[in-house]
Amino acid sequence: MKTKFFKDTKEDLQRAAEIIASGGLVAFPTETVYGLGADALNPEAVAKVYAAKGRPSDNPMIVHISSKCDLIKLTPRITADMEKLMEAFWPGPMTMIVPRLSVVPDVTTGGLDTVGIRMPDHPAALELIRLSGCPIAAPSANLSGKPSPTTAGHVADDLSGRIDAVVCGEDCQVGIESSVIDVTTDAPMILRPGIITKEDFERALGKPVALDPTLNRRPDTFNNDEFKPKAPGMKYKHYAPKAEMIIFEGAPEAARRAMEAEKTAREDAGQKVCLISFDEGEEVTAAHDFFRRLRESDEAGADVILTMALCEEGVGFSVMNRMLKSAGYNIRKV
Repeated sequence: MKTKFFKDTKEDLQRAAEIIASGGLVAFPTETVYGLGADALNPEAVAKVYAAKGRPSDNPMIVHISSKCDLIKLTPRITADMEKLMEAFWPGPMTMIVPRLSVVPDVTTGGLDTVGIRMPDHPAALELIRLSGCPIAAPSANLSGKPSPTTAGHVADDLSGRIDAVVCGEDCQVGIESSVIDVTTDAPMILRPGIITKEDFERALGKPVALDPTLNRRPDTFNNDEFKPKAPGMKYKHYAPKAEMIIFEGAPEAARRAMEAEKTAREDAGQKVCLISFDEGEEVTAAHDFFRRLRESDEAGADVILTMALCEEGVGFSVMNRMLKSAGYNIRKV
């Protein structure tokens, strides 16, 4: 398959939309990361996404819509909590897990009776969805398990020759995937943290919001056939670079000293080392840069990547979620 590369002009978006509508695959930019899109209501098209990415079939997709009015076409009811969240965060980097209507096929939801839906805050993404005339299922546009793509170049590196087209836009603004919140009960729960934090959700809803207990925890106890993830990123290996990765956790100065000592020892042994670190207060920058830095380390031929843990509060909790998965929970406490 020869992959076409489009600009984010109206004319090229129309061409991309025609590919989506005819059952093809198109990668496109959003404010979070690049997504790999297919008609969410076409089982054969969605199956192609799993195949192109090498994605496990029980890892559910997120369905993207271009208007709040489209939500009622996919779920049987809109609750007061859903209304509050839409008003506060759509368009934007929030995915709501809601009950699904039968029009959404099993392959899109990983066999669940719920579906994740979001309305992206990106003009090209919204126009592509509108022109396609269908909701678009769109996980991140990378090979399964690799760092999520934040540039069109990252998409090309992973998926060129595997998909029909890529809409080339600017680098993604947020840099990590959307916050996923389950609103299928009266007690909302965050299933995947993102740039919208627990505190943000609680302010919008006016009540407590829980964190899924599996977040930022080594998945030994639930990464099995019986565990059915309700959102992407909950079960399988994610965001991993080619290199070994170590997270140094402790007081900042102690962590820096330990990183430098490890760097020296590794280089003395003939290994190439890349460092990734962010200072306190740089959590939003870390979200924007982290996946890019992982890919740059791989391109540089790193044998090992050394990084410092962030404070697990607010956006720092969300970035640490990605760091821990990227490193396979390889933590060095200092």
